[in-house]
Amino acid sequence: MGKNMGYTIKDLPEDERPREKLYKYGPKALSNSELLAIIIRIGNKQNTAIEISQRLLSLDKRGLAFLSELSIEELTSIDGIGKCKASQVMAMIELGKRISASSGENKVCITSPMDVANILMEEMRYFKKEYFRIVLLDTKNHVISIEDISIGSLNSSIVHPREVFNVAIKRSSASIILIHNHPSGDPSPSKEDVNITNRLVECGEIVGIRVLDHIIIGDGKFISLKEKNMV
Repeated sequence: MGKNMGYTIKDLPEDERPREKLYKYGPKALSNSELLAIIIRIGNKQNTAIEISQRLLSLDKRGLAFLSELSIEELTSIDGIGKCKASQVMAMIELGKRISASSGENKVCITSPMDVANILMEEMRYFKKEYFRIVLLDTKNHVISIEDISIGSLNSSIVHPREVFNVAIKRSSASIILIHNHPSGDPSPSKEDVNITNRLVECGEIVGIRVLDHIIIGDGKFISLKEKNMV
């Protein structure tokens, strides 16, 4: 029997339709693919919005984390995702990032390397490339923001002091914490990691913004260069 090309979400029982489930049970009752289907809204002739969402999430084992790395060109290359759907997905992801980064009234205070690892571990441990980020702090070690500085290859990040301290100066940071991931899963610092750290510490002393630590994220574990007396 051939596939029913006219099949839509409306053909599902009401309790299985994403929007109706959300109205009745709240958003926590929905799966990731159902929530994504609400954003995508409609399918195409071949697939429903739910099926397109399921296919999107199955492209990589990281699921939602994988979607956050895709460009609009990469999204639109996927069957069933045009510019409109791609822009809706990207807007959703960006809003999520901004909500996550927003401190609101209760600012996050960093008191140890573990505090930084707790914020970023679950996202950065799955990256297939090295992401170099900085945590910007005020005079009381409250997080101002977390900024991406560079995305490198599988083995190294290209980090220039200009990009690091340009962002820190613009946001009036009192100090910063460096952080990057090792796609191999092993957070042991390389010679290059130590050299980059020393270079940025020296630059920080010149511009008056202290580099407090450099944290390397592995797969479920991390290393603080400060704790290793390398900073």
